[in-house]
Amino acid sequence: MKMIAKNIKYLRELKGLTQETFADNMNVTRSRIGSYEEGRSAPTIEFLIHLSDYFKIPIDILLRNDLTKAQDTSFIEVGNKRVLFPIMVDENNENLIEVVPVKATAGYLAGYDDPEYIEQLQKIKLPFLPTGKHRAFPIKGDSMLPMKDGSYVVGRFIEDRNDIISGKTYVLLTLNDGMVYKRVYNQIETNGTLRLVSDNTLYEPYEIPIDEVLELWEFTCSINTQEYDERELKISSIISMFNSLGVELKALERIMK
Repeated sequence: MKMIAKNIKYLRELKGLTQETFADNMNVTRSRIGSYEEGRSAPTIEFLIHLSDYFKIPIDILLRNDLTKAQDTSFIEVGNKRVLFPIMVDENNENLIEVVPVKATAGYLAGYDDPEYIEQLQKIKLPFLPTGKHRAFPIKGDSMLPMKDGSYVVGRFIEDRNDIISGKTYVLLTLNDGMVYKRVYNQIETNGTLRLVSDNTLYEPYEIPIDEVLELWEFTCSINTQEYDERELKISSIISMFNSLGVELKALERIMK
C-alpha cells in the first residue's frame, strides 16, 4: 500500500494538480485522496481502474513500481502495445542507462516490455549523452567492423519511425532475428521495409518489414571492451592494405581490357 500511496501523490503533482482538482477529476472527495496519499486507507478497485485510465498506466505498474524514480511516466507505443520507458535517475537527478548483459540478450526479446525485467538490469551513468532514453547493448560477431565482438553500443530510443535517418546505425529488436546492430536505410514509404546493411561487406544486406521491428535505438556512442591490436592501428598497415587493393584493381583493369 505504501507504493501506491507514493505513486498517487507523485502522479498528481507531476500533473500540477491540487488534491481538490484531482479529486474532482476522479469523482471522489478531497479527503479520500488525502487518505490514499498518506496511506491511511487502500484505494478501491474502482478507483484503481479509474486511476489507470486517467494516467494511461497499467494497474500492475501503479502497484508494483516506484514511479518517483523516473523523471516522467511517458508511455511509448510499440505496435499495438504501450510500454513504460521512464528515464531513470539517481539521487543526484542524473540519467541512468540500463545495460543489457551478453548473457541476457536472448531473454531481452521476452522481457523488453516487462518493467520488472528492465528494472533488474545493471545501470551506468554517462553524463555527456544527449537528452533522451538510452540503453546499452552488447555487440556480437564481426559484421560491423571495426566494432569488435563484445563491445557495447549505447543507443537513444527512437519512438517515431519517421525519425529514422538512412545511413545511420541502429540497434534493432526484431520479431524474428532478435537483437541486431546494423546500418539502416529507410524504405518505409516505398515498400514498408528497412534495409539493413553490415559495414563488413562479407555480409549480405537484407530487408525487414517495419512491422517486425519491436524497438529501435539510434547509435549514440560505443564502449570497447577489447584493446585494439597494434597492427590494427599502424598507418603502415593501412597503406599496405590500400597498395594491395591498388594491385588488385590494376589486375582487374587488365582483364577487362
